[in-house]
Amino acid sequence: MAKKKQSALEEKKGVSISEITSQSSIDLIKSKRKFSPSEKQLIDAILSRDITALSRAITLIESRNPKHLEKANSIVKACLPYANQSVRIGVTGVPGVGKSTFIEAFGKHLTNLGKRVAVLAIDPSSTITKGSILGDKTRMEDLVKDENAFIRPSASGDSLGGVARKTRETITLCEAAGFDVIIIETVGVGQSETTVHSMVDFFLLLKLAGAGDELQGIKRGIMEMADMIAINKADGDNLKPAQLAKVEFNSALHLYPEKPSQWHPKVVTCSAINNEGIDTIWNTILEFVDLTKANNHFEDKRYEQNKYWLIQTIENQLKSNFFNHSKIKDALTEQLRLIESNMTTPFAAADYLLNLLK
Repeated sequence: MAKKKQSALEEKKGVSISEITSQSSIDLIKSKRKFSPSEKQLIDAILSRDITALSRAITLIESRNPKHLEKANSIVKACLPYANQSVRIGVTGVPGVGKSTFIEAFGKHLTNLGKRVAVLAIDPSSTITKGSILGDKTRMEDLVKDENAFIRPSASGDSLGGVARKTRETITLCEAAGFDVIIIETVGVGQSETTVHSMVDFFLLLKLAGAGDELQGIKRGIMEMADMIAINKADGDNLKPAQLAKVEFNSALHLYPEKPSQWHPKVVTCSAINNEGIDTIWNTILEFVDLTKANNHFEDKRYEQNKYWLIQTIENQLKSNFFNHSKIKDALTEQLRLIESNMTTPFAAADYLLNLLK
């Protein structure tokens, strides 16, 4: 008798739930999902270094639901007195430069030194579907299991500059939760990427050698903002090209004006996969912090950043209020129809809409 052919879509019998977990554990998880902690409970838990509470609060901050805004603002305000005790590091570079691999090696180095590290990984959002993969944790397998590390992927959304809309507030919560080092991984590198510079103390630019990246790196304005250039993947056959690139970038840095911080940017080579040069990078960051704290640039820069984010927050709120106004929503649809029919221009339509609420 011929054996019955099985469908490729047939589902095989899996492991039953009772074999991998107990019913009491399931009930506990379900009860926690139903429970919505109050503002005070979240604040107290964050200050007690509760990672679950920290994650919940960040979700509230990132939410676009108007009901969550007041609660999120209260939490951030309560955490402010406990913030500003960390070193904030921005890590950027072209896609494929090895940002996630580097951050894992760097993060493990710091946790081995007894530091608590928070990684805010910004994932690019699709302009078509608006979705993000948020897969940075899968590329940091060792760091994600470290009890002294916290990794939070966030979607960049429609935010210009490669950072999530609420990254600045998230930094405050992470500092209140006792993290010594905050690392912000951006989506890539470009002219609009420099927003990350306005929220960090130290700006690290990762580069590649032998990929036609040297000249592009010299041309881009982002070089002016870098406090250090690290040429990653300096191993194997790529070691010699990396050393040559180091010489080229060192020469290029002399073309830029002196920084207000009196810091002279460094160029180093490293191999994240071989864990080489990571300690040098951290020691250089410590040198930078010591220098800028001694000449007061560290505090001055944070004050300027706070002013910048005040203006940005006002602009974002005004934009949100404008487009969510019922009168504007109706009028915008009509003006778009008129533009499509060539009965008005985009400039005239904008002028009409801006004057509509006066």
